[in-house]
Amino acid sequence: MSLGSGRIGSMTGRVNVVCLKLVRWSGWPLLPVVFLFLLTGYIMDGRYGLSRLLDEKTALTFHRMLHLPLIVLVLAHSLPAVYLALQRWGWVKNRPEP
Repeated sequence: MSLGSGRIGSMTGRVNVVCLKLVRWSGWPLLPVVFLFLLTGYIMDGRYGLSRLLDEKTALTFHRMLHLPLIVLVLAHSLPAVYLALQRWGWVKNRPEP
């Protein structure tokens, strides 16, 4: 049974599909959050002339606001990805159906 077949019969298959969708959907908002996090960090540091974009206090405010979304998105993206990788490598076995 493949994940893309549309026919999911076991609970493990459903968990895998949910994990895969979570990895895919969390990756898209993670990209701009990481970019903004890095950008505001470089603005605060003043490297590469980026301090012209914002003042340090505003950049620090935005940078601090990005901590929680960054942590949530990284966890939502990486934990299911690690689970699927461990399953793919055979370290996590599929549970038998009841």
